[in-house]
Amino acid sequence: MEIENQKILIEEAKAFGVCLDKEAIKRFDTYLRELLKWNQKINLTAIRSEKGIVLKHFLDSLSVKPYLPEQSCVLDIGSGAGFPGIPLKIVQPALRMTLIDSVHKKVDFQKHVIRMLGLRGTEATHGRAQDGEIVQNLGGRFDITLSRAFSDLRTFLVLSFPFLKRGGTAIAMRGETDTKEIGLLTETEAIPYRLTRVVKLALPFSHFKRTILLFEEI
Repeated sequence: MEIENQKILIEEAKAFGVCLDKEAIKRFDTYLRELLKWNQKINLTAIRSEKGIVLKHFLDSLSVKPYLPEQSCVLDIGSGAGFPGIPLKIVQPALRMTLIDSVHKKVDFQKHVIRMLGLRGTEATHGRAQDGEIVQNLGGRFDITLSRAFSDLRTFLVLSFPFLKRGGTAIAMRGETDTKEIGLLTETEAIPYRLTRVVKLALPFSHFKRTILLFEEI
């Protein structure tokens, strides 16, 4: 990772309460290099520059770190190339992290990175969240479900429900969102969640707006 991009990662991560030590930077550097290498052969991400990956993948993933209790059991649904689950695991090692994606090659990449980085307590699973076998194996295990640009909001909430422990939290990472629309969604469709927090932010060096929505199961 170029020194400039490394400095951006270190400085901007502080906004999310993350102080990156040398070991964490080494892991992010390895992750970045492997992502760029694999991306030449399979389509893991449309973002192909170091700086773009640091800003739009690494830092974006870290934006939800303040809302994860230290030893949470977390399910990242539709994790793709490992976002946000793997960056969160790097900076918060006590998390028990499960990644799930329907694209086999992306799960192969996740497993490769998990091995390379030595991320204990991290599991990559191939499948769809709605698959009966997946629900049977993973149902009711998680304190938190996460989604970054996976499906629409309603679908994410419905699919999250079987995986959450009672009183668990579903965290949706969206773009600019109309909070009135969210309220109507939970009221009119009788989805068993309560919207507890809305966090709006802009990614550094970017015009991209991120909205983080926290829903508590009721």
